[in-house]
Amino acid sequence: MDNYLNIQPILYKSPTEIQEIIVPIILITQKGQFEQSAFPKALEKPVNHAFLKNKAEVFTIADHQYRFLAIIPEHEAECLRNTGALVYKALQQKQVSGANIEGLNLLSEEHRLAFLEGMFLSSYCFHKHKTKAETNKISIHINSNDIPEEKYNELISLVDAVSITKNLVNEPLNYMDALVFTETAGLLSEEFGFEAEVFHKKKIEDLKMGGLLAVNRGSEIPPTFNIFRHQPDNAVNKKPMILIGKGVMFDTGGYSLKVGGTMSGMKDDMAGGAAVLGTICAISANKLPYYVIGLVPATDNKIAPDALVVDDIITMMDGTTVEVQNTDAEGRLVLADALTYATNFDPELVIDIATLTGASAAITGSLGIAMTGNDPSSMNKLTQSGEYVYERLFQLPFWKEYGDMLQSDIADLKNVAGPVGGASTAAKFLEHFTHYPWIHLDIAGAAFIKETRGYQQTGATAVCVRLLYHFIKNKCIHD
Repeated sequence: MDNYLNIQPILYKSPTEIQEIIVPIILITQKGQFEQSAFPKALEKPVNHAFLKNKAEVFTIADHQYRFLAIIPEHEAECLRNTGALVYKALQQKQVSGANIEGLNLLSEEHRLAFLEGMFLSSYCFHKHKTKAETNKISIHINSNDIPEEKYNELISLVDAVSITKNLVNEPLNYMDALVFTETAGLLSEEFGFEAEVFHKKKIEDLKMGGLLAVNRGSEIPPTFNIFRHQPDNAVNKKPMILIGKGVMFDTGGYSLKVGGTMSGMKDDMAGGAAVLGTICAISANKLPYYVIGLVPATDNKIAPDALVVDDIITMMDGTTVEVQNTDAEGRLVLADALTYATNFDPELVIDIATLTGASAAITGSLGIAMTGNDPSSMNKLTQSGEYVYERLFQLPFWKEYGDMLQSDIADLKNVAGPVGGASTAAKFLEHFTHYPWIHLDIAGAAFIKETRGYQQTGATAVCVRLLYHFIKNKCIHD
């Protein structure tokens, strides 16, 4: 699968290996570097101002050839990522075809990787459906003395996985339905080396996955239940970590129809499922010694004569009866069956990822992820990973009373509780189907953005791939 990156990184050992005309990208981490170098005097004031304001800047010098000065006054990972993005945008604006990075050795290894990560991530452009797309890549030459090859390869694999995840979410339904998602996952499993298994509709019916089947009733495309397994021989854990992703390929709201323009962009309602698949790709590519299983129930939510309607009562895989009070609260129905199925693996931890509620998006906007769960230790560690990769987590209130709001007069549960605490009551619904350590991540606000920000482009963000990769990698080291 094309990663749609407009950068071609090239690792070299000697400058004599570079066979093209390139321009220098010069990293300036201290004012003294600028003062001791032969740069135009006119830049002295803006460079000093950047250091004074502690703000990263990129300046373009156009004399006998372009030179790009990246001013890096603040040495934190996210600052370095955003500086990398600024450099890429400057190169793109000047239509540079090749560049060499000078001064990476002035940074710590962690910050060198963060700078490159931001540059690479910012070069993503989903142009598959453009008839006249710009496909020229900028070759970025990196001295192998500055980056250990193992770390470089790990970064490239992670960026590729992020890009693949974005591709899955950016594709519209007529190119990415449940069956195509399953087919794509099969191809990725061959490429990255994990196992992929699929349950089609007959098997789903045999398992009595009533939530997934109910949501699928309005669709002409049958549902799939996808199982991805990364189980290396040297795994440090015996019980698997399970990642569950909401795979609603498009959400019309069903008969509780989305109105007022809110249906646009609902191709992103499978962003949780895409993140699970992308994370499995990343950990498999880099051979992390951790046993991880991904579960993605996939369907779309449409309207048809036999579609689910309000007041229907359905029976879930675990036998729980649910009174449907809103067909646009479908994500929790498909996730509930996956949470029940996860019990078969006796998991050490289950993390579900879903664009679940507008209520969570109202809290975090696109700046973070709403979180609940029953495993404080794992939640704290995941929060630390979120701070590092800058996919930050905000813990929602999870009081018993939110669960009480879901009680039904005629069934075991209702699928919605009303306008109060919508993100928390949705999570309480999911909690009913969990009997193991569990974390819930509501990515409704962060999964898809309308304006480019730093190294993120308009459209899919692949949120949670870098978060979960960092979290799992740390568990490989510390567990």
